[in-house]
Parts: sequence; C-alpha cells; structure tokens
Amino acid sequence: MSIPAPRFAMLAGLSGQASSEDRRELLRKVTEAMDNPVPGGRSVEELDSLLATVAADYSAQVRADLARLVANKDALFTCSAQLFARDEIEVARPVLQHARNLSDTTLLDVIAEKGQEHMMAVTQRPSISGVVSHALVERGDDHVVSSLLSNRGAMIEAETFEAVAVRAQASTMLQAPLVNRSDVPVGLLNELYTCVEKSLRQEILRKVGAVPPEEIERAFQKNRKVLSKVYGDTPLDFEASVKRIDQMARQKSLHPPALVTLLREGPGARTAFKLALARLTDVEFDLVQRVVEGKDLDTLALLCRGANFNRPLFVSLAIALDGNDRALGGAEEFGNLYEAVPVEAAQRAVRFWKVRKAA
Repeated sequence: MSIPAPRFAMLAGLSGQASSEDRRELLRKVTEAMDNPVPGGRSVEELDSLLATVAADYSAQVRADLARLVANKDALFTCSAQLFARDEIEVARPVLQHARNLSDTTLLDVIAEKGQEHMMAVTQRPSISGVVSHALVERGDDHVVSSLLSNRGAMIEAETFEAVAVRAQASTMLQAPLVNRSDVPVGLLNELYTCVEKSLRQEILRKVGAVPPEEIERAFQKNRKVLSKVYGDTPLDFEASVKRIDQMARQKSLHPPALVTLLREGPGARTAFKLALARLTDVEFDLVQRVVEGKDLDTLALLCRGANFNRPLFVSLAIALDGNDRALGGAEEFGNLYEAVPVEAAQRAVRFWKVRKAA
C-alpha cells in the first residue's frame, strides 16, 4: 500500500491490526489528526484523499469506526463520506444519517443501487430534498415510506404525497403518519376518509374543518382524481338504473325520503339507491359504492350531515344497510353516530368531494 502522506502513515496499519486495543489507539490518532490539522497545510485534504484511497483495504469494523468519525465532519472529508455512503449498511448508516453535505446525486445513487436498510438510513437524515423523498417513495417499502413521513425535516412535494396516498388506501402502516403530517394536502386526506380507522377520521375532520372556504375551491385545481377507484366492477344494471334515477328527477320524486323506499325494494334496486344517494349528496358514484358495499356508516353519517339529511332519515338508512341482529335495536346508537359528526366539518368534507366530482 502506497501512503502519499507521511503524516498519516499510521493508517497503513489499520487493515492489519488484529488487536482491538491497537485499533482504538490508531483511531485515536486519526481523530487527533482530524481535530488538529496542520495550520496552513493540506493535512485534511490529504487525510480525506487517503481514506478514500485505502478504505477498501480495511476490515468492515475499521471502516465502520472511520465512517462514524467522518459522518460528523463530512464538510471536510467529502471524498471519504461519499465512499462510505455506498458501503455496506453498518459502514454507511452513520454517514447516510448524519453527513449533511452528501449530495442529492449520491443519495439518489444509494437509493437506486442499495437495499431497504440503506433507504431507511436516508429517511433519518435531518433534512431531505423533495427529489430524494420522491425516489424513496418510488423504491422504498412501507417501512421506509412510514419513516420518511415521520421525518419533519423531509420535504415532500404534492406529486409524492399523491403516490403515498394511493398506497395508503391498502396500507394501514402509512395511514397514521400520512394523516398526521402538517403539510399533507387536505384534499388528499379527505379522499382517504373512507379508508382509515375512526381516530384518523376524526383527525381528518379536524383538519378539514380548519380549512378556509376559499381554499376548498383551489384544492383540486389540477383536475386530478388521484384516488378515484371503483369499488368492484360497474354493476350490470348501471345504465338501466341511471335511466330510472333520471326519470325520478324529471318527475320531481328524487328527494331524500326516496332513498328509504329504494333500499326497501331490495337487491334489485341497490344500484338505483347508490345512484340516488350520489345524486342527492352531489358526490361521485364510486365513493357511494365504497360506503354502501363496505357498510361504512361513519362516512354515511358524514354524507347525510353534509347534505342536511335529518337524523330519522340517517337512522333508517343505517338500519337497512347494517343488516345484522342489532340493527332493529340500534336506532339510538345510529342516532348518536349522526349527532357526533360536526355539521360544519361534514359540510366542508362533502364540499371537497363535490369539488373532486366537478374536476
């Protein structure tokens, strides 16, 4: 091994040291050299160049020890930091987590070339650019994306949030960290309402309720339907049901009480009921499809409150849709569910869905 800098000749022995005591002594000397460079000299540059040149000759343990030193001084040790960032995870982790001067190019290379453990380390940096966050969402598993969402120093662009929201529909691991981020677009959260558990629904309603009305009209200005997804195939009787609901509208018989009548007709009128509910609440059919087929009474209460349906009507619909043994005796429970939904928050949530429908 050729050592171009005599001042750091002691590094030549690192790769061959069998004694941990000797290794600690050598690392102490390296640390001293880092902390006390020769005034006016090129000692730091020489050490950085040397570490990058000979690191491959060291054992993983030695490289890991050096990486921990370099991670906190990466502004001085640029070459070695870039090298250690691409090493095996025990070496790379402290550099990926703490070296502030790693370039986005290096981080993107690590994300593209390495595995989930390297990406997890990247998510734990004090700050992360939007382009790096997007790459992590594209290649990272749910553990990686959850860690990214929990990092308040990570910049996440709207397009990246949209990709996370699509995944969060089927991943409970992503739902809480996504909903709890302060910078997530409220329109996306509103779209997730039907997919998340009750406590997260309450947080979504809180955030939606805090949105000024003038912002709601801007929520879907890009005309995207990011989470629009039909709950199963389009019903075979869809077209016939559309014609029936259109006829009811022309005859002035399409009003909230008609929903109960349609439900009582049984399975043959189920599609017509869904279309009527979508028409009367002014939201998309796919949303109502998810609510009805999933027996999502929380979201049904939100729709009814937002559309100013009265409590008895909601209770009648809930009893018919719930369809289990407690339904007939559950009127009070369903009534309490209706009353628990804040009217203003419900109206704003429905307004978001209306804007989405019009986009």
